[in-house]
Amino acid sequence: MSGVPTAPEVATAVFGDALPVAERYVARLATDGVTRGLIGPREVDRLWERHVLNSAAVAEAVPEGARVVDVGSGAGLPGIPLGLARADLAVTLVEPMARRVEFLTEVVGELEELTGGSRWTVVRGRAEERSVLAAVGRVDVVTARAVAPLPRLAAWCRGLLPPGALLVALVGAKAVADLPSVLGELRAAGMTDVEPRAVGAGLGGAATTVVVMTRGPR
Repeated sequence: MSGVPTAPEVATAVFGDALPVAERYVARLATDGVTRGLIGPREVDRLWERHVLNSAAVAEAVPEGARVVDVGSGAGLPGIPLGLARADLAVTLVEPMARRVEFLTEVVGELEELTGGSRWTVVRGRAEERSVLAAVGRVDVVTARAVAPLPRLAAWCRGLLPPGALLVALVGAKAVADLPSVLGELRAAGMTDVEPRAVGAGLGGAATTVVVMTRGPR
């Protein structure tokens, strides 16, 4: 398909048998994702490294068999690559914007036809809304990528997270540098064991950092 970037060799190790499905997802991002305003045209050439493999790297911080809720999922990042890299996970994509929900629903339907299973659920709403909590059911891990500053994200997600559940936020270098200054706000939002974690060390430019925190008992 013209204009769709080719999967790098490392993608085979990340996605295994699901690589053709990941390639189909990248094709949707490079075409419909651009025309529908979910992906910037300048991002097409770096979809694999900056977006898809970068999102799949989050898998290193997610426990086996977890029920994952990806808040502010947008075009499905990191939730769709995460589900493709880890067939043991059940992933709910939570997104408030109707046009993005429409895209996600179409893409998930197509990808599940290719995988022969039901790996993702799409829910329209915001993390802090009661209707979302009712729709997602049990939650072990909440993921987020570039949704909001960490204290705000933690406050939004607090209601979704039962005690002991994890919030895994894919963040940039500035958020990591600022982490000591926001620890008090994160603790006030009920988070404990807050720590940055490097993931994707074998993925070259797709390597990134997540901040992992645990919902405390209060």
